[in-house]
Parts: sequence; structure tokens; C-alpha cells
Amino acid sequence: MEKVILIKYGELTTKKGNRNFFISTLTRNIEFMLRSFDVRIEKDRVRMYIYTKKEDMNHVCEILQKVFGLHGIVICYKVETKEEKIEEAVLQLVKETLGHTFKVETKRADKRFPIPSMEYSRKIGGIILKNTDLKVDVHEPDFVVHVEIRPEGTFLYTNEVVGAGGYPVGIQGKGLLMLSGGIDSPVAGYLTLKRGVDLECLYFESPPHTSEEAKNKVLKLASIINEYSGHIKVHIVPFTKLQEAIYKNCPPTYMITIMRRMMYRIAEKVARKRNCKIIVNGESIGQVASQTLESMVVINAVTNMPVIRPVACLDKLEIIELANKIGTYETSILPYEDCCTIFLPKHPVIHPELEKCIQAEAEFDYESLIDECVEKIETISSFDREETEIADLL
Repeated sequence: MEKVILIKYGELTTKKGNRNFFISTLTRNIEFMLRSFDVRIEKDRVRMYIYTKKEDMNHVCEILQKVFGLHGIVICYKVETKEEKIEEAVLQLVKETLGHTFKVETKRADKRFPIPSMEYSRKIGGIILKNTDLKVDVHEPDFVVHVEIRPEGTFLYTNEVVGAGGYPVGIQGKGLLMLSGGIDSPVAGYLTLKRGVDLECLYFESPPHTSEEAKNKVLKLASIINEYSGHIKVHIVPFTKLQEAIYKNCPPTYMITIMRRMMYRIAEKVARKRNCKIIVNGESIGQVASQTLESMVVINAVTNMPVIRPVACLDKLEIIELANKIGTYETSILPYEDCCTIFLPKHPVIHPELEKCIQAEAEFDYESLIDECVEKIETISSFDREETEIADLL
């Protein structure tokens, strides 16, 4: 009898022809996320088994909860598929489990085992009743004893942890996340990773108008998102000269609209350079002036690259709930301004006209300023550091 971490794939099992590719990608992601542990991974088309030291199992499970592509995670007993071995392990398992009532569920994937699932569940239930003070409750039990009889052995467990779901990061290629210091864009990044898209991030800084603390705040957010990926890079765009040119040459009411158009132009250049297939951002319909439908149309007109807005149809409270769930909210609300909040006009246009944007942009040489922004990008590619060191950034 030994303890092993059993993984259930969930959504991956619906993909038939692509299942092997998805599972191979998932395995590589898990190996990378668990690279500091001594682990052995075995897998088939419906289950994955992770073997590691007993003292590391809980920590490994915590990390696995942030790996996309997993439906369920359990620490279970693995025994030989012999009745006496199973019964002995079941009694050990229920002694370790808190509660007063139980039921038994058996899955007999190995048809060589002679007893049908329902019949064997009743037999195991009888053994538990005979040897413990527990009571049966098939409707609302305190815990369920799961017996999975598989060709590679029998697996016994009670408590299942819900995994992050989604697809393994990377199966859909790569996207570029426009990461600000706000609440929305980190959540958008999380939701994009969940659909199997690997991410790099783009942050626009405008010193001295924006502070070092603002940049460090974004790096902190990137480090949190990186816990769900492990491959995050942040490209920091020096945006000062271009933003000042917008301020000097464009009508105040159109400054935000034109600034966003410049950001999209830069994002497309960086995305193509970094082999990203999409641009991702945290825009939510109607939340601010630049996120009305008319504004989105005018801003989006500068690029042919697909722009994905995962939180577009969520309200602010829904976004905040997700931010709390993934651990970004407390960092996002730190009071450091990013370049989207400086030079903010009192009454930004909410129904911009494309022709007026084109006329305003013709007043200065924005293309050379964009090229300079791209050429002088600073890239930070390592977030593999202790939490205390990340906290020191702030």
C-alpha cells in the first residue's frame, strides 16, 4: 500500500483526436511547475499519477491546483487489486477521515475484477459498518469512499480537490497581454491562460509621470499570474516621449482614445515580433470612456490582429471576485498611477470619430516614436523567486 497523487483530466477527455497532444502538454507543464520536487509521473488516457515523498504531497497538491487542465486532484492509497488488500486499505482510509456518515462509490475500469461495481460498493459498505461506528447516508454523507479498480491497481480516496479546469497552457499558442496595474487586466490574463493560451505581457511606463512603484506593482501582478503559467515575460515599453507628444498635439478630449490607438500599434508590433497570435486586454464594455463600443471600434481600427477581451461582459463586482480568487486584488488596488491615468482629461470623448483621430495623429510623427518605443523595450523574463523577494519590490 502506497500513497500517490491521482489526477483527473476533466475537459481534456472530450477532445478525442487531440487528447494525446493535450495530455503530453499537460505533463510538460506539471513537470516544469514541480521542477523543485522529486517526482515521478505516470499517465494514461484518463488518469495521471504523481509519485513523490509523503512530506511533499500537500505542497505538491497546492501547486497542482494552479495548473490548468486538471479537473480533480486526490491523494489516495494505491493497492494491489486483491479483495483483502482493498478492504484493509479502506479501513485505514476511513480512520483517517473526519465525519460520521459515508457512502461508497466503486468504478470498475478493470473488468477482470469479478465483482460488479454496485455489488462491491455494498460489500465495502458492510465491512466499514462492521468495523467502525460510521453510519451509511447515501443522500448527504459526510464523505464518500471512492474505490477505483483499474488495470494498474486499485485507488482509494475520500477527499477530492477541484482543479483549475480549462486547457493546458500552451496548446493554443501564445498571446500578448496588455498588463496595467489595475484590477481587470490580470484577471483577463488568468482567464486567457485557462483556455490554453501562453502569455507574454506588455506594460507601458511613462517616467517621471509614472513611478518605480507603479512598475514594481505590475511586476508583482505578473509574478502572481506566473503561478498559473511559469513562462511569463514582461516587456516594459518606455512610453514617455510618445505620451507627451500626444498631450502636446492632440485635442484633450481625444487624448485617451489616441493614446490607446498608439498602444495597440505598439502591441501589434511586439506581438508579431514575439510570435503571438492575439492581443489580450482587460477592457470591459462601458466601464470607462475608452471602452464604449464606439471607442473600441475606433481604437481597434489600427490593428488587424485579433484582440481578445475576456472580461468584456463581466461587471466590476464579478471581476473583483475573480481578482480575489486568483490573489491579484490586493496588489491591484495599491495607489500607484499608471500611464492611463495621467494627463486624464476632465471630459474624455465617449463617442469618438475615426476621422478626427486620423486628423489629430497627422499633426506629429508618431510612427518614429512608436519605433523608438519598440526598440527600447526592457524585458523581464524571470519571476522564479521567493514571495518575500517579490514583496520587496513594493
